[in-house]
Amino acid sequence: MLTKGKWLEFLDVMDEMFPDAHCELVHENPFELTIATLLSAQCTDALVNRVTKDLFQKYKTPQDYLNVEIEELQNDIRSIGLYRNKAKNIQLLCQRLIDEYNGEIPANREALVTLPGVGRKTANVVLSVAFDIPAMAVDTHVERITKRLGLCRWKDSVLEVEETIMKKTPIERWSRAHHQMIFFGRYHCKAQNPQCHICPLLSDCREGQKRLKKGLVKL
Repeated sequence: MLTKGKWLEFLDVMDEMFPDAHCELVHENPFELTIATLLSAQCTDALVNRVTKDLFQKYKTPQDYLNVEIEELQNDIRSIGLYRNKAKNIQLLCQRLIDEYNGEIPANREALVTLPGVGRKTANVVLSVAFDIPAMAVDTHVERITKRLGLCRWKDSVLEVEETIMKKTPIERWSRAHHQMIFFGRYHCKAQNPQCHICPLLSDCREGQKRLKKGLVKL
């Protein structure tokens, strides 16, 4: 397991590699970000952005999503995986916002995770990005790179990964580190083709050294 000091060195490298890392889901307000993040489950941000470009022009408020039959909403997001379930959750979420939160996205995790379709990861994204409240969202990229680098154990749950990152990362770096870890995993330490041969962390990377010994890395 990595020490806190070594982990911070890794984050410094990611900071140099991706100084402009940011949330790639296009949105203009907390409501749009919540919808976009809900849609992004098991789907790429790029595809979500293609869908929401028209979706957010058609639907501006929670009531707008409730003014159409669910079949129409399903058709509007049909190119996204699990679109039937996501359409159902969007309408349920919008009804809850109107009934309990005056049509606004609540700015606390306890309330967010009670909304249909909103899990801990989505809640943390919304808190961090929309409200600038320190939170650590663990997606597939963050989980993968923290386990490859040796910060977390392979058997760790997503919640354990989140807790480990928060414990070893200064709170003022949570938001920036979250986006940089995603960029590192999405564009460099990829799931199928990690760029170990040009990685500045190779000498200290648990997975990279294993791949090197197996002859999978050509320097």
